[in-house]
Amino acid sequence: MATITIEIPDDLSEQLTRLGDRLPELLRQCVQQAVLPAHVYRYILDFLTSQPTPEQIAAFRPTPEMQERLSTLLAKNQSGNITPTEIAELNEYERIEHLAIMLKLGNLPYLTRSSNS
Repeated sequence: MATITIEIPDDLSEQLTRLGDRLPELLRQCVQQAVLPAHVYRYILDFLTSQPTPEQIAAFRPTPEMQERLSTLLAKNQSGNITPTEIAELNEYERIEHLAIMLKLGNLPYLTRSSNS
């Protein structure tokens, strides 16, 4: 393992000391490039912070650009012509899809309650 020495303000030093063994992982997260373009995450965050109704949550879908990219990645994966970077991208899309499914399932009682009223 490498050792790096840097000068930082005292208040930051105190904060970093409290992180303890988590500091290397936090630094890794800061310097790693995002798997998906920032606009994909922004699209999802903008939707979630818009205080969507249960109906809007149920109707939430990826953009046509996201759907096209996912189709491309799935085709490359199926043909065996996918790169490690593309595999990571596909895995990230799958994680997002899983979260969306969980969000929609959690929303289901509100939709069934409003349709029974």
